[in-house]
Amino acid sequence: MLMPEATPIEILLVEDSEADILLTEEAFAAAGVTNCLHITRDGVEALAFLRQSGEYADAPRPDVILLDINMPRMNGLELLAELKRDPQLMTIPVIVLTTSQADEDILRSYQAYAASYVVKPIDFDHFYRAIHALGRYMLSVVRLSPPA
Repeated sequence: MLMPEATPIEILLVEDSEADILLTEEAFAAAGVTNCLHITRDGVEALAFLRQSGEYADAPRPDVILLDINMPRMNGLELLAELKRDPQLMTIPVIVLTTSQADEDILRSYQAYAASYVVKPIDFDHFYRAIHALGRYMLSVVRLSPPA
């Protein structure tokens, strides 16, 4: 089932797994989610994107961030804490999208003001349905924040 026509939104996917990146791209495309998906592979790269530094000088401000927890250099929880300390970035909703089901990770994510915590399903069909639901949620239900 295709999503209704919607204004494209800027999504930043912070993910180090190439397989999960491809699955996310395919699931969004198959679900008809209209978006501009940008990808960074760890927290350090994501901060450069968000602060428009270096190679990301022309990067758009994302409307939402999909954030994995387990990444090299700066993990997702460290990045989340950094984002919520920055007045220019703190209003961007962050949806943690990870394989971790650990209560500690869930608690720490919400304590750091994650908007949602979604456990990535292992098989493609469940992953597709989760991304489809996430796309519907972002495009049909949620009212996104304007830039600060």
